[in-house]
Amino acid sequence: MENNEIVRCGWSSTDPIYTEYHDKEWGLPIHEDNLLFEFLILEGAQAGLSWLTVLKKRDNYRKAFDGFSAEKIAQYGQGKIQELLNNPGIIRNRLKISATIENAKAYLRVVEEFGSFDKYIWQFVSGRPINNSWNALKEIPVKTIEAEKMSKDLLKRGFKFVGPTICYAFMQAVGMVNDHLVCCFRHEEVKKPQSVL
Repeated sequence: MENNEIVRCGWSSTDPIYTEYHDKEWGLPIHEDNLLFEFLILEGAQAGLSWLTVLKKRDNYRKAFDGFSAEKIAQYGQGKIQELLNNPGIIRNRLKISATIENAKAYLRVVEEFGSFDKYIWQFVSGRPINNSWNALKEIPVKTIEAEKMSKDLLKRGFKFVGPTICYAFMQAVGMVNDHLVCCFRHEEVKKPQSVL
């Protein structure tokens, strides 16, 4: 690039935490069950807030929610819920905390049925990332047909805080779609053919 200037998606330059997340994680295809579950929970926690708020609390979430172990979270009772509601390091919203527990139970049912959450969730893009070619942030949709199908199926299976907009943000985060702008240095880096089905 000219003058060695790195071009990024516009949203990523507002905070160093955003920049690091954009450069190292966002849009990179993820197939590890535990990390997929973590992103699903964090995207739900983000509802009504900024993603930066969640990223800043991410390490606290990992500690508070036992490393996002669905097996452990599914066993949480009222005592643990109260402990989480008193934890200033996370978003203290009773509905979101309760949803995390219900999502852990639903996640475990999916894993039992499909063998892995990865196999289940990637079916909504036929096992391959959708590589988009956006030139401006305003072109990027907030939801798609695939996100709507995913949302509908997750809700049917008992998941909470998984509306189409949340599902699309999840798809962007875990690389099911590549929504890096074409001018961004990461657009080509994450655009590698993969298939998990």
